[in-house]
Amino acid sequence: MTTAPTRSDRRVSPVFLGIAAVTAASGWAAWTGFADNPGFAVFLFVTAAWIVSLCLHEYAHARTALHSGDISIGAKGYLTLNPLKYTHALLSIVLPVLFVIMGGIGLPGGAVFIERGRIQGRWRHSLISAAGPLTNVLFAVVCTAPFWLDALDGVPDTFRYALGFLALLQVTAAILNFLPIPGLDGYGVIEPWLSYNIRRQVEPFAPFSLLAVFGILWIPEVNDVFFDAVDAILRGLGVTDWDTYWGQRLYRFWQGTPDIPVING
Repeated sequence: MTTAPTRSDRRVSPVFLGIAAVTAASGWAAWTGFADNPGFAVFLFVTAAWIVSLCLHEYAHARTALHSGDISIGAKGYLTLNPLKYTHALLSIVLPVLFVIMGGIGLPGGAVFIERGRIQGRWRHSLISAAGPLTNVLFAVVCTAPFWLDALDGVPDTFRYALGFLALLQVTAAILNFLPIPGLDGYGVIEPWLSYNIRRQVEPFAPFSLLAVFGILWIPEVNDVFFDAVDAILRGLGVTDWDTYWGQRLYRFWQGTPDIPVING
């Protein structure tokens, strides 16, 4: 018999706390210039912060499911924010980090198993699916707050560029997650409103949809349109192409420390 989550089921995992500590320490190093290699500090900060956002993304799914009726969530460990408890750690942590390293794009991934039969009401099912990418939207808003609040005075350039690149990852993750394609959260939002026949017809394509999306993104024309949309959103939040470009250059510390031009005035 499944019971409601206990206090231990809700206790934040030491694994997550460790990742958050790495985020804070590397962010401090990027801010103060303490690290001999500023790019390595940016790499640690952005990577750790990206993993934190992935954990929060999955936590949002789980927490919403819990309040919608799936009390089995606690026993699965999803409320602890421990990435090792995810159903598909490879899809949710390893691949997203690899995609950031290789291409600077926020890879969406589904990792929590929700017992949908316990949940009644189409709106609840839609909200559960939307909760994850909405977390990425919130994370992007927080990352860009110094930009759209004109609060960058005194913020070191290295840290500023790191925030810009981190915001780009959150925006790309939110856009990709909200695509109404089987296997992605966007499809999960509309799925409860589709007929049974349609759901059965598209279900076999779900395991391959993410690969198809990234295959399509390799098409130069599609890639240009996608990143033009990302850049437009970031500009609306005060983040320029300059910020994201140098943030990604710093992130790739293995290519050497870039000689960033100084802009006066």
